[in-house]
Amino acid sequence: MQHIFDMIIIGGGPAGYSAALYASRAGMDCVVLEKMSPGGQMALTDVIDNYPGFEAGVDGFDLGMKMQTQAERFGAKTEYAEVTDVDFTEKIKKVRTTAGEYLSKTVVIATGANARELGLENEKEFVGRGVHYCAHCDGRFYKDKIVAVVGGGNSAVQDALYLSRLAKKVYLIHRRDTFRATKIYLSQLEKTKNVEILFNSTVAEILTDERVSGVKIKDVNTEKTENIVCDGVFVSIGRKPVTEFLKGSVKLDNGGYVLADETTKTDVAGVFAAGDVRTKALRQVVTAVADGATAVHFAEEF
Repeated sequence: MQHIFDMIIIGGGPAGYSAALYASRAGMDCVVLEKMSPGGQMALTDVIDNYPGFEAGVDGFDLGMKMQTQAERFGAKTEYAEVTDVDFTEKIKKVRTTAGEYLSKTVVIATGANARELGLENEKEFVGRGVHYCAHCDGRFYKDKIVAVVGGGNSAVQDALYLSRLAKKVYLIHRRDTFRATKIYLSQLEKTKNVEILFNSTVAEILTDERVSGVKIKDVNTEKTENIVCDGVFVSIGRKPVTEFLKGSVKLDNGGYVLADETTKTDVAGVFAAGDVRTKALRQVVTAVADGATAVHFAEEF
């Protein structure tokens, strides 16, 4: 007979391995299904300064590995496979992957959210050659160079401020005439002399030779275009939750995030959503970890 787990955790980021730690310590038979490597988006960050307990900061990849090792010390398992489909209609949940089908009494969805792309023709081709989605990961390559940041929310303004301390000049490109960022970031931005703000502008094209050499921007009002020379482009226009594989199995909000409150319960009994993939006010490592623990509490109750 096929093995039935107490809990399947889809995603090996901080929420997933927090759930695995709490579940395994509670004596639950659990497995983490991770398609790439531990840590999720956290693993792309060189230094995480806002996770408690690391006074000098911690490398995101290292923290992900530590979380995996800690959970596995108590018996949690890890399988490297991509989830392609789920069936939550029966008491025993089915999770289908590139490595076969897994069965479980409960499921924690902890797949996180990926960076949104601009959708330009050569964008993917030049990822790592001038196109980036994480300023804190790749900003160090642009010391004393010129970069462009695309976006208008907190993340974009934070990225521009961070890059301003490394780069010679930063262009901040925003399609609207005002920022959506909070006041504290905007006040810092006003004081930063090497950031030039380009309102009412979108990136129409990424200019390249062997690497990114600039961007063509378009004025949204006049449709006039202008080429700007820069060495790198940092895209910061939000994130997209990894929920395509769910295919209507649980309710999602308009942004594609799993509808789940602070209990992490979804609309399906025995299925929980933890971390960046669920509807929530703050998406940080520390809140993802908290979700993992909460999901196990209610899974045990279930």
